[in-house]
Amino acid sequence: MANLSMSNTRKRTREADFYEIRGTGEIVRAGDCVLMRASKPDAPPYVARVENLETDRKGRVSVRVRWYYRPEEASCGRQPFHGAKELLLSDHYDNQSAKTIEGKCIVHPFKEYTKLEDVGAEDYYSRFEYNASTKEITPDRISVYCKCEMPYNPDDLMIQCDGCKDWFHPVCVKMTTAQIKQLSNYRCDQCSS
Repeated sequence: MANLSMSNTRKRTREADFYEIRGTGEIVRAGDCVLMRASKPDAPPYVARVENLETDRKGRVSVRVRWYYRPEEASCGRQPFHGAKELLLSDHYDNQSAKTIEGKCIVHPFKEYTKLEDVGAEDYYSRFEYNASTKEITPDRISVYCKCEMPYNPDDLMIQCDGCKDWFHPVCVKMTTAQIKQLSNYRCDQCSS
């Protein structure tokens, strides 16, 4: 029969309530989204959601994170309907040193993001999930708009038809952005005929 010593049965880490980012004083807790230092100095920071925080006996804090991927990091690559601030919530979890956290950010649900009046540098959004092992994105179908039948990209200006309530890109209805901005109402070709 094996004899277990007390040192082997003690937990080496304990759960931490928060982590204070050095230099900013921002407090990070489980559930917060954070910007994490990229491996290359000129690359944008990685984005992750903190699942939990732990501290070891020496006071070092580590975080378990769930990664967000940028569309270009996924197998499908960046598509025309992906906005500049779009992220894919992945099933990729990891443990990292809390020292790699550069700051906090907010990853909004897509509908909430489209209602923001001012989008700040720390604002992102997510409408898809990405399975890193199967390279599948869900949902695999979403609503499309305009004659071009593309999903909505919140970075692109669109105009809504007062008749059918569909949305259109200025270029798809042969108008300029300036012309669209001057209109008080709009009816698409189908509704005006």
